[in-house]
Amino acid sequence: MTVLDKLSGAMDRRDEAPNVALAGDIAARHDLAAVAELAGAVRSGPTRQANDAIKVLYEIGARNPELIAAQCPVFLEALHSANNRQVWGAMTALDTVAERRADALVAELPAIIAAADKGSVIAKDHCNSILVKLARAGYGAKAVPILVERLKTAAPNQFPTYAEEIAPVLTPEARPGFLAVLKDRLAKIGQESKRKRVEKLMAKLNG
Repeated sequence: MTVLDKLSGAMDRRDEAPNVALAGDIAARHDLAAVAELAGAVRSGPTRQANDAIKVLYEIGARNPELIAAQCPVFLEALHSANNRQVWGAMTALDTVAERRADALVAELPAIIAAADKGSVIAKDHCNSILVKLARAGYGAKAVPILVERLKTAAPNQFPTYAEEIAPVLTPEARPGFLAVLKDRLAKIGQESKRKRVEKLMAKLNG
């Protein structure tokens, strides 16, 4: 029984439990051969198998990012897929390894941002997180201006969360622009709880 035989689809299951259990097992055993087999399925397997495989890979990444870090080229390829599940799955996987593979991901930022812009809310969430992690990894001068610019058009539901994630990695140069975005968007936030979060963040930064 190969690792691919243990995927949800191969077991005729509609839930993700077998995929999550498989990820836990592979992570516990540090099974790089299984990771490589899953990456091959993402690259060339049928749709259901590829979707299951990328799920297992990002679940492994959540447990032990180093195990999937070498598969960044596969995830970057998947960003160009017509299959939205592959796109946000790849973005999720890249998010888990962003600080470990910062050099590689900075070079691929145009592709990452393009995939987020055409993708789901999940893809956008992970794009923001990837950029924050790149800033933490020493690429603040590159990542923070992009973060602030993207914040201007962030969806209202995501805006407070993105702002809170960005604040700890702000560079001195980006701080005035960031505060200006918060001030501009504040009046347009309808939900009181979200508005209070932004007000609290502004007060902290101005304090």
